[in-house]
Amino acid sequence: MARPRPYPWLLASITASLLVLAGRRLLRIEVQGQSMAPGLRPGDRLLAVRGLPPRARDVVTVTDPRQPSRVLVKRVVSVQGDGRVELAGDNPRASTDSRSFGPVPAASVTARVLWRYWPPQRRGWFPDRLTSARSRPAVLG
Repeated sequence: MARPRPYPWLLASITASLLVLAGRRLLRIEVQGQSMAPGLRPGDRLLAVRGLPPRARDVVTVTDPRQPSRVLVKRVVSVQGDGRVELAGDNPRASTDSRSFGPVPAASVTARVLWRYWPPQRRGWFPDRLTSARSRPAVLG
């Protein structure tokens, strides 16, 4: 008799745990723009968790320092000793990031991206499924 695969149950329990533990800390994001291509594409949907400190190579959401009502998705290049974070897009030609507006206060990082849930064929945990040659970030509009 074949044993049932535990994978769907594992995925369901991990998802349920995240929802219960994260509560209001979860943030759903839809990527707009090409600044994180090819790792993130327009239409990708992400789950991020608020309140986690930024670390180098994390993909994070950040308040746009030029337009506070706008949210950007970027990669953390470095966390500096003065409490500032350098951000970059994975696609430098299409990204407005710390090269334009300089390092930002760590407090302006609103969440750390942990999971891509759409499209289904590319869903997975971060940073495992999203890598780049350099630490760079993406734009959400």
